[in-house]
Amino acid sequence: MNERVERAIGAVVGSAVGDALGAPFEFGVAGLFSGRFPVPGGGEMCGGGGWDPGEATDDTQMAVHVAESLLERHGFDPADMFARFQRWAADDPKDIGLQTEEVLTGGMPWDLAAAIHFQVSRRAAGNGCLMRAATSAVYFATGGQTATMDAGRRIAALTHGDRAAWEGTAVFHELVRVALDGADPLDALPAVVDLVHADHRERWATVLAPGWHPEQATEFNGAVWPCLGSAVWALRATGGFAEALRAAVDLGGDTDTVAAVTGGLAGARYGFGAIPARWTEPLHVPLPGSGGRVLRTADLVGLARRLTG
Repeated sequence: MNERVERAIGAVVGSAVGDALGAPFEFGVAGLFSGRFPVPGGGEMCGGGGWDPGEATDDTQMAVHVAESLLERHGFDPADMFARFQRWAADDPKDIGLQTEEVLTGGMPWDLAAAIHFQVSRRAAGNGCLMRAATSAVYFATGGQTATMDAGRRIAALTHGDRAAWEGTAVFHELVRVALDGADPLDALPAVVDLVHADHRERWATVLAPGWHPEQATEFNGAVWPCLGSAVWALRATGGFAEALRAAVDLGGDTDTVAAVTGGLAGARYGFGAIPARWTEPLHVPLPGSGGRVLRTADLVGLARRLTG
């Protein structure tokens, strides 16, 4: 396996692993994970809170639907991807974000639903577009910086009308691209922040700065800014995949998504081989909206290979 493919698989599987690892601790307090598992070892993929051990949530389910749309439509087909999201939402997933649910079930067409929701609510900067972005980041990485960031924005805009969410997804896409090329995504951050839309650059620069810590967040980490900021912090504060994931889950709050985003970045940086087998072995992804399929790690590996072209 060449290094780029191994990193791509790491991004896709790493995001799913983070999702499943963090799910049982969602909305818990900081330190809950390390209190239960003070040292790395077996049992961490524990399940709970309605989730079986190793069961991935809506984060990975939507990421798979993103991937399969991109592959089957040979690129971004917004109407097709939105329709897949709608079928998923209608098939009673265990979890679905409130904002995403409102957009997908409101009866509006794909090209109006998110914008109208934002006009009415004025709140659309949740992390629900970021959580599903590992697969699209891998798919568009070979297209270069401009193409991958633009794709991140456009896919985010299907469900999130606030440009802040688009820009965060674009940053994530670009950091994954850099990592797949074998460079350090943390080193690339200052240049990537310069590519953020001018109206949003300062706020993103704050949460992605080297000195920022999740304790400084001004919003719950279900918002896009502290979610990505926390994932970058976890990558910066640790030296390996497992350490980054443990740090992310231990932050508490929206643990499945923060860990999914961290897992995507860490997987792209360290590669599939860095992901502990004790986490990949029980991993499974029930897939509402897709005829009852359940994907395992081997399926995600195959999906990632196809996404790399």
